[in-house]
Amino acid sequence: MKTVLITGGASGIGLLCGQCYAKEGENVVLVDINQEALDARVAEIKEYHENVLGICIDIRNYESVKAACKQTFDTFGSIDILINCAGGAEVRIMNAKGKFHEIPIEVYDFGIDVNLKGAMYFDHAAMHYMAQQMSGVIIHLGSITGEEGSSNNIAYAASKSALMNGMTKAIAKAGAEYNVRCCYVAPGPVMTRPAMANMKTLMGRAAETQEIVDLIMYLASDKASFITGSGILADCGRNVMDRK
Repeated sequence: MKTVLITGGASGIGLLCGQCYAKEGENVVLVDINQEALDARVAEIKEYHENVLGICIDIRNYESVKAACKQTFDTFGSIDILINCAGGAEVRIMNAKGKFHEIPIEVYDFGIDVNLKGAMYFDHAAMHYMAQQMSGVIIHLGSITGEEGSSNNIAYAASKSALMNGMTKAIAKAGAEYNVRCCYVAPGPVMTRPAMANMKTLMGRAAETQEIVDLIMYLASDKASFITGSGILADCGRNVMDRK
């Protein structure tokens, strides 16, 4: 039985990952900053799977991240898969208005801290246990925005690009001697929010959340044991569309 630690686990892609792993009988740990939503989702999963744990922390705090990883290991005896889903577009989350230079720098600090440093914090803390085990998989959730940029969610675009193009490779190199793999999945528009439903793609649709989760679970599985330091852009062709 594997232990799967998922950040941003109370909603969206992270939640569905947790639900799917729970149905497969794995130990599941959901990490989120929203205590109410986390408690509700954990209670729902416990109706059919007992081995689920919810941990409410702010991933911008490294000591809290370390404590979450320790609690996971102490409860289930391993950290086999880490899925970094926590994050989002800072201007939307903070409800900031204006053009790039008009938006308070604190908004962008928040974006970097959540989308990049939070993932690095969890990679660092979880690697302690994966190195002891001599095994593990780390999955970074990227984004098409990391490829195409954004005119106002600057920190989100920069963070996702860094996760996909820099940190995935770096963590793969750091983990190789311990048999720890690191990969990314970078979705285009996904039906986790109605606002994404009308984003343009080559084939004219957004992804169902399950399509992205299936890809994450494949890369985290033994079937993908030869894949590390790279990932998959799952954007329904958005990145290769003609721009007019």
